[in-house]
Amino acid sequence: MISQKSIQEILEVAKAEEVIRDYVDLKRRGVNFLGLCPFHNEKTPSFTVSPAKNIYKCFGCGRAGNAVNFLMEHEQFTYPEALRHLAKKYGIELEETVPSRQALEQKQLYSSLYIVNEFARDFYQKELFDTDLGKSVGLSYFRGRGYTDETIRKFELGFSPPGKNKFTQTALGKGYDRQLLEKVKLTSSYGNDFFRDRVMFTIHNLSGKVVAFAGRILKKDIKAPKYINSPETEVYNKSKTLYGAHLAKRAIRKEDACIIVEGYTDVISLHQAGIENVVASSGTSLTVGQIDLIRRHTPNVIILYDGDFAGVKAALRGLDLVLAQGMNVKVVLLPEGEDPDSFLRLSGPEKFRLYMTENAKDFILFKTDLLIKDAANDPVKKADLIRNVVESIAKIPDPIKRSVYVKECARLVGIEEQIIVNETNKLVAGLFKRERQKKELEQRQTTLSLPRTANPIRESEAVVARKPEPTDAGTFQEKDLVRILVSGGTQPFDRKSGMSVAKYILGNIQDVLEDFDNPLYQKVIHEYDQIIKNGKRIKADYFTNHGDPEISKMAVDLVSTPYEYSENWEKKWEIFLQTQKMPDENFFKDSQNSLLRFRLKKIMKKCTENMELIKKFSAEGQDKKVMLHLKVQQKLNEMKAKVSKELGSVVLK
Repeated sequence: MISQKSIQEILEVAKAEEVIRDYVDLKRRGVNFLGLCPFHNEKTPSFTVSPAKNIYKCFGCGRAGNAVNFLMEHEQFTYPEALRHLAKKYGIELEETVPSRQALEQKQLYSSLYIVNEFARDFYQKELFDTDLGKSVGLSYFRGRGYTDETIRKFELGFSPPGKNKFTQTALGKGYDRQLLEKVKLTSSYGNDFFRDRVMFTIHNLSGKVVAFAGRILKKDIKAPKYINSPETEVYNKSKTLYGAHLAKRAIRKEDACIIVEGYTDVISLHQAGIENVVASSGTSLTVGQIDLIRRHTPNVIILYDGDFAGVKAALRGLDLVLAQGMNVKVVLLPEGEDPDSFLRLSGPEKFRLYMTENAKDFILFKTDLLIKDAANDPVKKADLIRNVVESIAKIPDPIKRSVYVKECARLVGIEEQIIVNETNKLVAGLFKRERQKKELEQRQTTLSLPRTANPIRESEAVVARKPEPTDAGTFQEKDLVRILVSGGTQPFDRKSGMSVAKYILGNIQDVLEDFDNPLYQKVIHEYDQIIKNGKRIKADYFTNHGDPEISKMAVDLVSTPYEYSENWEKKWEIFLQTQKMPDENFFKDSQNSLLRFRLKKIMKKCTENMELIKKFSAEGQDKKVMLHLKVQQKLNEMKAKVSKELGSVVLK
């Protein structure tokens, strides 16, 4: 187990923006960073990272936390795995106690599939570099393509030997479990190797973990497929994986563009030539999951196609999905008979870059131009071409972009712009209608899947009946007090007393500590109160880094806001606050007002409860008790009036 000392060191050193930047393209906005949320599909950025608070928060889906939480959510790490990842990133030496047997078994179970894949990678690499057959067949093939040994090791290329089960027998001999070998699809149910007599390409997820393999046959055997890929497993989802993405993500952000090629060798060749913002879709049409991986780092995509007209025409059909995700797509068509790997070797890196720059065409205009050539003077083909292009334009979510493309398309095909506008509008309306119907269907299916009760209710009421009650209903004042404690409890209340905000607030609510309605808020209040009574110091990020995930999540939510003060007040108009601090730093006034609102709420609650008792005792004829509680009510009303006057508010009941 990782010691508390090491955990604290990691939490203090790890910067949320530095960790998240490895996975999300962040842009500076004021004091914070903004990007597209990696946890849900969005076109307008709502994912905010606050360096000052060292947290992230998505105001779209609600995900929030610190660097550790992000890795646990995004990479599906366990808590210890996330800590170890950060320790490695920041060069922190972990101090660990001896873990329990149960903890070891749990960790082994969780990471076993990755461990088996890593063993396979090492096995294939050893076969490539350390065996005569691997050197003569596999290594000579890679070197023949111009790859240096450094590149071969960087991409973890390898060689799977011939024979039925050399890999499987070696793994079993090393103590690896047969069921795990089958789970990652490296061994068949008959005990045979899945990959045999092929050069091997290792496939990684975005964080660099080995998830799968691809094998290329070198023999000219028309009966065997040229490439075979690992089937999908619990750690490998082909539709959410891009080859080379773990090595390309930094360059993609730096270049603000992602180059997409078809093959593994294309990626490797371009990387070796210094063009590193490149990934491969592994010969399949791009999926929403793959597009989402790219969109986290850049909205700009450049697709490299071989100079094969028929192949390009077929491939274009799948690119409407990229447009639908709000991406900017350009296409580069290589000279006929060339692929990225061969053309790079022929032209060299500099000429290759120049060719890409000069020949990159916007996808819609490229598609229009390509289909015009195909249609020639055939009016029927031309009509089909226009429909085809309009269908692509309709997929673009940005209406301004659509308008620009409509105008340019009309010019290229020689047709009235209004005709294309009308057709585009029809298709856009149809897309909206289908999307609405899809959502309605999903809602009906959700409703129908609800458990039946003894007293059935109508479907339309079922959803309403099951909607969770808001947790902060009627407890806003409690929430506001906790917000101030979490965000500014360590700050000085005022200069004169030297008292902290937390001491001021907690000292004034000792008589109502047990009267909190929200149990989570009460838990935080009690914990803070105990820390102060024990004379301990508390750090500003104590609750955002809390060990209880419920408290940590609540704390991050309380200190996060989608709003910022405009810099123009000071920079443009030179208007400065003269007599007080910024509102979110003015804890003196904020604490006083919040405390008064809290006490007023509790007094009003006591008034209501006391009036119920007066009614009860009156109905029972207990006059003495009625008189006693009338005096209590009078006192409560006086307290309510006093607090209301201090707040400068009017209470109507």
